[in-house]
Amino acid sequence: MESLGSLVGSPWIYAVVALSVLLDVFLPVLPSGVLVITAATAAAAGTATDVPDILALTLCAATASVLGDLVAYRLAWRGGARLDRAIARSRRLTGAQERLGAALARGGGALVVLARFAPAGRSVVSLGAGAARHRARDFLPWSALAGLSWAGYSVALGYFGAHWLGATWLATAVSVGALFAAGAGAGFLMRRRPHPRPSEAS
Repeated sequence: MESLGSLVGSPWIYAVVALSVLLDVFLPVLPSGVLVITAATAAAAGTATDVPDILALTLCAATASVLGDLVAYRLAWRGGARLDRAIARSRRLTGAQERLGAALARGGGALVVLARFAPAGRSVVSLGAGAARHRARDFLPWSALAGLSWAGYSVALGYFGAHWLGATWLATAVSVGALFAAGAGAGFLMRRRPHPRPSEAS
């Protein structure tokens, strides 16, 4: 963990975190969550003097998350018929688009928040919202809440993990495991189909 001190103790950590979080909407394989947790763990351990500040790290990750969502949303909005055909070929994208549309129509966007924790869920929802031409004012507030929730949870895992288990790779591994567990739970909830209403079942 101490080997990360030179990077974590530098303001460059904010740029690295922001770039990783911004791009992982297009490249879900990027370990942005692991990076945020590691930075928070190192900060809690004192390997960085006061940088990154926990609040600043949280806001940096959350802001980058919203900006990434917005870029994906706008690209999908302008994608036209080609993107619509690509979504139609994917049952996962089509189902997510339908659920998102129903959620936003009801004035709720819990699916947007839930998807932020699920593997590739952020990509599916952001692209689906843009492709379906959902209004930005309906989508972006929930995207902001999702980004802040995810960033706060990730930073808290790293910070409190370091205090409880020490600034070791074990603490980081346990925190990352908790993040993956939340992702698995979110993915399970997203895949659940709503129970049919009595009128629909008859």
